[in-house]
Amino acid sequence: MALPLSSPKKPNTDIKKVAILFSGGPAPSANAVIGSAAVCFARAGVEVYGMKNGYTHLADYNDGDLLEEGKAYIRLDKMNLEGLRTQVGICIGTARVNPGKHLKTHDDLKDPAKTEPLMRVYKALCSLGIDALISIGGDDTLTTAAKFKLFMDDLPAGSKKVKVVHLPKTIDNDYEGIPFTFGYFSAVDLLAKQLRNLLADSEAAGGGFICQLMGRKAAWLAYGAAVAGEASMVIGLEDVPEQWQTTEETRDPKTGEVVLGADGKPLMRVIFDMKQIVNRCVDVILAREAEGKQSFVAVISEGLAEFLPLSEIKMCVSDDEYQSLKPDSFGHFPVSQLKYSGRLSRLVAEEYKRRTGKPRKIVGLQFGYEVRCTLPTAFDVILGSQIGVGCYRALCENGMNGVMISVSGTMDLDFPAFEKLIDMQKLRAYARPVDINSDVHQMARYLEAWVK
Repeated sequence: MALPLSSPKKPNTDIKKVAILFSGGPAPSANAVIGSAAVCFARAGVEVYGMKNGYTHLADYNDGDLLEEGKAYIRLDKMNLEGLRTQVGICIGTARVNPGKHLKTHDDLKDPAKTEPLMRVYKALCSLGIDALISIGGDDTLTTAAKFKLFMDDLPAGSKKVKVVHLPKTIDNDYEGIPFTFGYFSAVDLLAKQLRNLLADSEAAGGGFICQLMGRKAAWLAYGAAVAGEASMVIGLEDVPEQWQTTEETRDPKTGEVVLGADGKPLMRVIFDMKQIVNRCVDVILAREAEGKQSFVAVISEGLAEFLPLSEIKMCVSDDEYQSLKPDSFGHFPVSQLKYSGRLSRLVAEEYKRRTGKPRKIVGLQFGYEVRCTLPTAFDVILGSQIGVGCYRALCENGMNGVMISVSGTMDLDFPAFEKLIDMQKLRAYARPVDINSDVHQMARYLEAWVK
């Protein structure tokens, strides 16, 4: 029986080389994940290749190419990894190249043209002698990892099979299969400081602020920052009830023409009445004034922007920006380009004056990119480190393949299979919005001024 201070034993594994890549937007504590994984593999005698800028060089690989060390990858097991866990940024860089984006169904996995990008990745890894791929990224990257696993399963008998595990990353925290993702609390911590500064400004000068925060599919970041930063109120996409919703035809902003769906009919998009958000903001301002509080800082999740009427979207951006917007297959527009907090703040100021007869300055702001590489909190360094250790243990100690590295609330490791996290029919990861019936969601309602 091992003693409490016994070091891990070197595993009996056939894995000799692993590749680690980071895909998508940055997140605090990325280097804790990468550094912790690299230390474990290196001490076990496994070579560690850090692929530069996500899938970029792997997806561009051609037969006979030589992936250049220093450009396409770095040897993490040859680096001095001391101190890396607490460094900001991403030591191997990142990118949004997605070699699995053309695979929408299982039938697509039989199409050589659609699987060509994954074949390039596979051949590139084989050229380096890689035995296992470790992907770090969001739900799209998780889905790509699952597609790569399916692609491996379909290779002819006798082919080299590259194992794959995935490490969940997103400051949006909208990940099925893990309580909190690394970087989330670090991002919340910086946003909370910014909100507290605005609250002090509002108290001193009498104005108000409406802050648009990142979170396309879920309002975890908005809710966390609002509670930690003592914002006056918070609204996420999850809070929009059906009675606020309707539909409109999707139109191309540049041409004004109706966009047709795959069935040849006008593509209908779900929209909501922005007046309802305006009324809620003014209701809270007046409720706070009834409590003797003059300050006001609201937090609004950016995901709401996808469901604004096109007439409102046009009011939120310049003509050039408006005409450059392209709807996706669901009629949604890219929320990162839709700074709607300025428009919302003007409407709130107008409604406040209409109700009270008094003017009030309300300023719209947009937060986002400044939090992605902030200094990680101790919690996120610990969480990221456990995730990194976990990928080593999954591959080398447990011989796992096709799993995500997760933790419980007490940081014990868990290894859910891809099949539990992804709709395998649609080849799409399950989303995890804030549950409006959860105590986490209701906490914000108790802390806000109670509207009659």
